[in-house]
Amino acid sequence: MGAESPHLSIVIPVFNEERRIGATLLAIERYLNEKKLTAEVLVVSDGSRDSTARIVADYQNLFKNLRLIANNENHGKGYVVRQGMREAKGALRLFTDADNATPIEELDQLLPHIKQPGASGEKGRTAADVVIGSIGLKESKVERGESGIRSLAGRLANLLIQTTVLPGIKDTQRGFKLFTAEAAEEIFSRARIDRWGFDIEALALARKLGFHIHEAPIRWIHNPESKVKASAYLNTFWDLARIRWWLWIGAYHIR
Repeated sequence: MGAESPHLSIVIPVFNEERRIGATLLAIERYLNEKKLTAEVLVVSDGSRDSTARIVADYQNLFKNLRLIANNENHGKGYVVRQGMREAKGALRLFTDADNATPIEELDQLLPHIKQPGASGEKGRTAADVVIGSIGLKESKVERGESGIRSLAGRLANLLIQTTVLPGIKDTQRGFKLFTAEAAEEIFSRARIDRWGFDIEALALARKLGFHIHEAPIRWIHNPESKVKASAYLNTFWDLARIRWWLWIGAYHIR
């Protein structure tokens, strides 16, 4: 790794992903080698009951700096992302989905906007602490879009999220978000949502803590086998109400 290259951690939350995790790990390894990035990859299993953990363990023999965190119980995606982000050692920390719905190559769209380790002066002040992949921008590219019901539920949820907690952010829900180490530590040490609303909470905390968020266009491929159902958006509404309440009463202990 060159002097200016970031030390990157890639966190992948998984739950019963035996059919997809191998291909995703190979894609990440290929990308890191092509870009000559020194990185660690943390796969955090959320109590998987299939062969996911065994497959990841097998890949550890081939993939340098691949770590597996295997939870015995299922806690939720927010829980394992939080766990991985706090276990990570990188100066920059990305979490991405196990199905590679946002191809790892889209990291090229995020890295130019993040605050680099040791940055100072005008560039350091204007760079973002959190950069999120978004399909809500005109430059974004969506392949194999979601069904009508899921798409409608997503739009309604996003409208409510913007209205109540995160005005100006067009897409909070893509599983492709990059944090500086400082932002990750400050945000995920306070976060408490274990399931679907964790993205909203992380970004709301980022704003409350004064971190600069940048939204970057990405290519996104909807996987018809996605485990996220339209009903999950209803649970997200409940999480949104809790986040707003906790912010109101100062439950996050932000000075």
